[in-house]
Amino acid sequence: MKKKFDIEMMKRNRWAGILFSGLVLFAPTIFAEKTKKPILPKSYASKSAPAEITDVDRIFIQLREAAKKNDVFRAQQLASSLPNYPYDDYVTYFRIKPQLFDSAGGPRADTSTDAQVNAFLRQYEGTALADRMRNDWLLVLGKRKDWASFDSEYAKFVLDDDTQVKCYALQSKLAQGENPTKLAIDARAVLINPAYFGSACQELVPVLVAEGGMTPSEAKAVGRAASEMGFDTMSRRMSGEDPIADIVKLAKSDPVKAYQYFSQNTSRYSKENQAVAWGVIGQFLAKKLDPNADDVYRLQQDLGYNELLSTESQEWKVRAGLRAKDWTLVKNGIEGMNPAVRSRDPAWTYWYGRALKVDGQDAKARESYEFIADQYNFYGQLAREELGKSNHAPVRTKVSEQDIDAMASRQGFIRGDRFYAMNLRFEGNREWNWELRNMTDKQLLAAAEYAKRIGLYDRVVNTADRTKQEHDFSLRYPTPYRDELSPIARQIDLNLAWAYGLIRQESRFIMNASSSVGASGLMQVMPNTAKYVAKKIGMTNYTNDKLSDTNTNLTLGSNYLNMVLLDLDGSWVLASAAYNAGPSRSKLWREKLTSPTEGAIFAETIPFTETRTYVKNVLSNANYYSSVMQGQVQSLKQRLGVISPKAASPSELP
Repeated sequence: MKKKFDIEMMKRNRWAGILFSGLVLFAPTIFAEKTKKPILPKSYASKSAPAEITDVDRIFIQLREAAKKNDVFRAQQLASSLPNYPYDDYVTYFRIKPQLFDSAGGPRADTSTDAQVNAFLRQYEGTALADRMRNDWLLVLGKRKDWASFDSEYAKFVLDDDTQVKCYALQSKLAQGENPTKLAIDARAVLINPAYFGSACQELVPVLVAEGGMTPSEAKAVGRAASEMGFDTMSRRMSGEDPIADIVKLAKSDPVKAYQYFSQNTSRYSKENQAVAWGVIGQFLAKKLDPNADDVYRLQQDLGYNELLSTESQEWKVRAGLRAKDWTLVKNGIEGMNPAVRSRDPAWTYWYGRALKVDGQDAKARESYEFIADQYNFYGQLAREELGKSNHAPVRTKVSEQDIDAMASRQGFIRGDRFYAMNLRFEGNREWNWELRNMTDKQLLAAAEYAKRIGLYDRVVNTADRTKQEHDFSLRYPTPYRDELSPIARQIDLNLAWAYGLIRQESRFIMNASSSVGASGLMQVMPNTAKYVAKKIGMTNYTNDKLSDTNTNLTLGSNYLNMVLLDLDGSWVLASAAYNAGPSRSKLWREKLTSPTEGAIFAETIPFTETRTYVKNVLSNANYYSSVMQGQVQSLKQRLGVISPKAASPSELP
């Protein structure tokens, strides 16, 4: 509740990539679901016992922290005191890694660790940590412009999930004389989010311009996207001064004033600069839910140059059209998107289908819906409803005890389990997820069931979520703590499926999950909120240390969820948004509506990225929980409902 963390940012940051801010202690207790037979066979008993953290383990954890800070001296000192540590690969990695990067985290071209890195890669080839080391090493080789070595190592990089490495790969191809025009097309699929550009992508853009693959206007567009996000220095490095830099700056701080100013001064700018300026102004007006955003984007649409708009401006163009029910703008906006942007989010496929349907192109609309109808997410569900199909959970695929038992000997799971016990969730996830590579659907389900039996419910969800054809939604949507949560929900008449959908999104059932702003536990309750709710429901002698108690956390979180639901007229959309961003914001977003608006449009146009994603996931989860627990599925459209404008009233709820 309130704005706690940006999951997408954490997934991409290799050092902050824990599920939640802060380290999360692996809870060794096995949380049984409501069933008469125990879920933990005797053969797994040793896995459920809490592993003792030794003094040597604590030195290892200190070594990890030194490596995170790229503290070379401290890392060498600590590594030397761990000569026989069981995870010698990590000790070696944590010793070498600080030598590859400077104190700001940038790769060092002058490092003298070539022999050490190459020896590490040979010794541990095929492991998760070797792939991590290769990622680091590629950044160093790219910084050096050692393209022969870079290309050799890049061919072996399994995850290939680093934007900077991709930019160096394109630089390497340019240096070898490949067609710059073709490479510029490839670059557009990489240069999506400036937050991940680093020095490699900043170098790539001017080189593409110099080689004739990218026009100065296209480079300005990339730089402008960085400026919109506050990376002004990066913007200038990539494309020099932007003719509309002052408009961008004003639009970020006061889009209404930018709209008024530019309306009176458009003649000072070229047609191209008028178009991109309107795109920037439209974006920031739309994020304020200002109804003028639709008019501004229509001005931009008339001028053209859609390809020169940033990813944010392209996406908010569609959202502005949705908010205004301007289906022509929705259709044109999606058609003008960067293909890489359009294809990465099923939202644009669904809304394109809706726009086509309004335009009378029913057959093409169905093609759009069919394209995402096999996806078990928010828009996949909505697409199936448009096609008249059921959103029931698919038929459950069962796996044998033998298959489940086989997972207990997988090294990645054994190592991951040990890292979880040491609060090293990032390393635990790395080992666990690496073990999942190339598994069949049945193997993934066996691994998910194994995770359930050792109490790692976040791994249960993560693993079961990966299946493509054979599924078990009781694992994708597990119901631990049901004996505790059911009576609480029943007492206050709270929809149990919705509560589980929220917990799955909030904490992935990690009891000790904590956020950077202090929210904690299964329902990520904020301390001040907990005190308020405890007082309201008559929970005497409450202190914040009790938030770590399962029953207390569920009681306070459930009651708060019910309070915001009542405060927001029974709308699950508004209440879900309020739980994440606060009731005042949810009310303000509703107040800015100009007419009754379907819940899906309201959810898609929530200004906060985290809250927008959160609401869609919680309600999608709730539908599947209804199917798993009761065999019944409510229409997602009905669950979303229609949101009507209403003046925001003060709320005493925190």
